[in-house]
Amino acid sequence: MSIHASTTRPEDPMQYGHFDDAAREYVITRPDTPRSWSNYLGSRLYGGIITQGAGGYSFYKSGGTGRVLRFRFNGVPQDEPGRFVYLRDDADGDFWSASWQPVGKPLKGRDGDDADAAGNPTQASSVRHGLGYSIFHSSYRGIDSEATFFIPQGQAFEYWSVKVTNTTAKPRKVSLFSYAELSNEWNYRQDLENLQYSQYVVVCRMEDGMIHRTNSTRTHTSELWFGMAGADVAGFDTDRDAFLGSYRTQAAPLAVERGHCSGSEATGDNACTSLQATLELAPGETRQVIYMMGVGAPDAAWADADDVAVRPGREIMAEYGTPEAVERELEAIREEWRSFLAPLQVATPDEQMNSMINVWHAYQTHMTFNWSRGVSLIEAGDRDGLGYRDTVQDMLAVIHAIPDAVRERLDMILTGQTEEGGAMPLVKPLTHRPGSEKTPTLEQYRSDDPLWLPITVANFVYETGDVAYLDTVLPYADHGEATVFEHLKQAIQFSLGHLGNNGLVQGLQADWNDCLQFGTTGESMFSTFLMANGVRIIAELAEQTGREDDAAWARGVLEDLEVVLENAWDGGWYIRGISSTGAKLGSEALDEGKIYLEPNVWAAISQTVPEARAIGAMDSVYERLSTEHGVALCAPAHTKEVPGVGLSLLVFPVGHKENGGIFCHANSWTIVAEGILGRGDRAYEYYRGFLPAKYNDQAELHQVEPYVYCQFTHGPESPRFGQARNPWLTGTASWSYVGVTQYILGVRPELSGLRIDPCLPEGWGGYQVTRRFRGMDLTINVVNVDGLATGVSSVTIDGVEVASTEDEGKRGALVPVEALGDGAVLTVTMG
Repeated sequence: MSIHASTTRPEDPMQYGHFDDAAREYVITRPDTPRSWSNYLGSRLYGGIITQGAGGYSFYKSGGTGRVLRFRFNGVPQDEPGRFVYLRDDADGDFWSASWQPVGKPLKGRDGDDADAAGNPTQASSVRHGLGYSIFHSSYRGIDSEATFFIPQGQAFEYWSVKVTNTTAKPRKVSLFSYAELSNEWNYRQDLENLQYSQYVVVCRMEDGMIHRTNSTRTHTSELWFGMAGADVAGFDTDRDAFLGSYRTQAAPLAVERGHCSGSEATGDNACTSLQATLELAPGETRQVIYMMGVGAPDAAWADADDVAVRPGREIMAEYGTPEAVERELEAIREEWRSFLAPLQVATPDEQMNSMINVWHAYQTHMTFNWSRGVSLIEAGDRDGLGYRDTVQDMLAVIHAIPDAVRERLDMILTGQTEEGGAMPLVKPLTHRPGSEKTPTLEQYRSDDPLWLPITVANFVYETGDVAYLDTVLPYADHGEATVFEHLKQAIQFSLGHLGNNGLVQGLQADWNDCLQFGTTGESMFSTFLMANGVRIIAELAEQTGREDDAAWARGVLEDLEVVLENAWDGGWYIRGISSTGAKLGSEALDEGKIYLEPNVWAAISQTVPEARAIGAMDSVYERLSTEHGVALCAPAHTKEVPGVGLSLLVFPVGHKENGGIFCHANSWTIVAEGILGRGDRAYEYYRGFLPAKYNDQAELHQVEPYVYCQFTHGPESPRFGQARNPWLTGTASWSYVGVTQYILGVRPELSGLRIDPCLPEGWGGYQVTRRFRGMDLTINVVNVDGLATGVSSVTIDGVEVASTEDEGKRGALVPVEALGDGAVLTVTMG
């Protein structure tokens, strides 16, 4: 934050913005948010991150090995560098930025005063984060600006479109200066750390009005261009230090302060993109300046190492560098996201639920699907690939919206499974070679990785009706091939082949909780329940697709597990695991780590234990782990070793992350578990407990964005209890979306139709869901006159009552797919 940063707090210090559902935007009315509130731009070809202060970075294909703009993570000032546009009043030399940062003028308060207590002029600044774009509004001393940042569909360039308006009654002369700090190397670590190399490879020149940056590596030459339309180039700088000046920051660049660029051209050291424009503005006049930056060269076609061709930048600017093109491309982005969100929309009594499901929660599931854990303000790019367990779970929330993309990703991730049934911990899409990958050692496998496959494959088949997918033959990562169904069975066989002395699945390197290591001789209760759940799903798939022998095998495995699961009952809940020395973790007998969340929610989700046990386990979770900000992962938190168990979570203070923190990913499972048990009030209470929108008016406490889920919240034993961390790229997005849409609102696909199984809180009279299912757009109106939690008494389609499919022991109504049609209106009466 600059030296000009506001030292005052808003009159309502807990609120910094609001949801604008009609525009599908979150409006930040105070940009001095407790932490960076960010947004995503672009696609998997060319993407970017931008914060409420215009900080962030861009990347081509990969945040780790395709870095375009430089960014310093966890830096001071925060949010820098970024995409900055400076405005300067040439009459007196006063300057500011189109976004509040990096200059950081005193912010105009809600009283609208034009000056602060010291008499300094104030800046009105707001940000509209939309889906794939962000718009920054500013008003300072009679000059209004609107800066719009986005990446057009399918393109490898970005727009910085700036409109400047003179709102005064006299002519004004204003200079604009763009600024971005370029990465010298595609690889972000090479760029930031290997300075004896990266500081010598960049060349950045001005070529006929466009900036051209080149960097030749051993494998390829990367090129970037930067141009401006809508005004003549009045000056330029491509050398960062010449633009900023010695010992200066982005809050007060030398070039902006003195009113002109120096014409520097970088050869080595550090490159930047600054183009200066001078605007003569009559009273009331608006001018639009369009900055554009992209991959490639200004005057020659360019191809990357994968032979992806990019047109010359000058051609792109000629086609896209007009106000009409900006508006057209921005509307195309909006329309694209309307189409992505349309497959599931809701109208419920909870307005915050509506805002999240209809816009931001759905958007976050797509960002998580696109970028896994690779690019954010937290993930710098080291995980330049797809974590196996993460990716399989991330697909769950977007199957209904983008089934073709999910099919492609699912095919790839299945080829990351080895022939023996385990899975590669990390699959790198840009270099993945099925059939020739190295087989991990037993100690390198994570026991849970392949066990997520049955859940996602089954959901894909149920959503699409594509039973033939189970017969698709796909290679293993190392050698051999099998049908998709055989891949699923092999995941179970791998676990059955690695059971411990007590019949539980060995923990191996980790079992979802990377901070617990049971190893090859200890046993994981979590992975055991996850395996049991997978076996149950395989049995159901086999029964529904005529695989009688496979169904019998799976039912036999479940029978064999009954005694094993019962032996893991600790009296009030299920243990977390058994160490190599035979000691139990997650037991009442312990002083620390008495109870863990994961095995107890999955006891209910797996539906493989008696219902009384599942209810008892979830009651213990509620009594011992639940808080007003979510459910802690374990309690009491650990302070000392447990013999035979690797507790790497001890690196965290009590109440942080896996050591007694509120891990929001696992919180999502509490919604599913209570939904399965039919306890609507408790499922809804858990949903509300960590709902981001709930914290819109408690931003000083929650701190991170109130429009997306985070990875974790500091737990009750932490002095930071209630503060959230690591937003955006988290499995929380997928599972909480599944939890609320499929287990509270209760609309979920099955092979023979669509199940409607509400599990509601007290007082809900009904709700509406519009849902796309196998190419049909359906409207589902749920009527709950008696305020029940569960139960369906009748279903009508377009006014005609239909008989639901008989399915003994299952709640709700299964509406057969044959009874459905495009545009059908279903009325579901609870009773």
